[in-house]
Amino acid sequence: MTIPASLQKGLKLPVIAAPMFLVSGPDLVVEACNAGVIGTFPSLNQRTTEGYREWLHAIKARLKPDAAAFGVNHIVHPTNPRLMADMMVSVEEQVPLIITSLGAVRDVVDAVHGYGGVVFHDIANVRHARKAAEAGVDGLILVANGAGGHAGVVNPFALIEEVRSFFDDTLILSGCLSTGRDIAATRMLGADFAYMGTRFISTTESMAQGAYKQMIVDAGASDITYTPAVSGIPANFLTPSLIENGIDPKSLPEHKLDMADEAKAWKTVWSAGQGSGGVHDVLPVAELVSRMQQEYRQASEQFASESNFG
Repeated sequence: MTIPASLQKGLKLPVIAAPMFLVSGPDLVVEACNAGVIGTFPSLNQRTTEGYREWLHAIKARLKPDAAAFGVNHIVHPTNPRLMADMMVSVEEQVPLIITSLGAVRDVVDAVHGYGGVVFHDIANVRHARKAAEAGVDGLILVANGAGGHAGVVNPFALIEEVRSFFDDTLILSGCLSTGRDIAATRMLGADFAYMGTRFISTTESMAQGAYKQMIVDAGASDITYTPAVSGIPANFLTPSLIENGIDPKSLPEHKLDMADEAKAWKTVWSAGQGSGGVHDVLPVAELVSRMQQEYRQASEQFASESNFG
């Protein structure tokens, strides 16, 4: 298994708290890193490039000396007019981990490698994984079936097995991961990191509304709807939030709904993964990570004591 040396410092659990649109902010990132997991956020969660730089300064100032690394997500797509400006800030501030979405571009990878940073790229299928590997990324985030937000439909067992056949660097698995036992299972499958989003929405420090956090606590896998109707790209959403917005989940169109502002849509139509059934409370990030550490250790010890086959 492969974890870049620059991301090993301060790491107490092989977890990345995923960058979530309108949910991940400085408080969540700082508390995650100080607790010993990698905290991340999308640069677009700040309204301006100047504001993005301010967030980076605020995060760096609050990290403890033994904190884990942090990362930033950039949308590498022509529809993101801020990409170049935000990337310049990331390079100048030497963000340890850059997560790219909707496009793996060699120039972006080279720019990050130029200052010693690491690039992970999220993919939902093998074709995209091969393209990202060709672009020279350091790691692939496998967004498997059931993940929150823009998710794929491939089973994680199949996705890891096929991608690992041609990619030897860091693998990060996303999809329905809520507990320390899930993290241990991820490692057993051959991934280096667990990529957890939904579980971190329901934390004290996330920017999600209280009602959003509670809806996740109350939801199970059957309360998640997979549809392209909100953003134009297939994603998982909480069915009750669709209903509350007057959207009938049983008769969704195959194309994007007529929503004037996509950001506004994501504020009221809430995303979550099928792993919501494993989320039972809202608590501080430090307490969550401590609990997951204990669960991870117990699961690993149990497996080791019962592995009497072969």
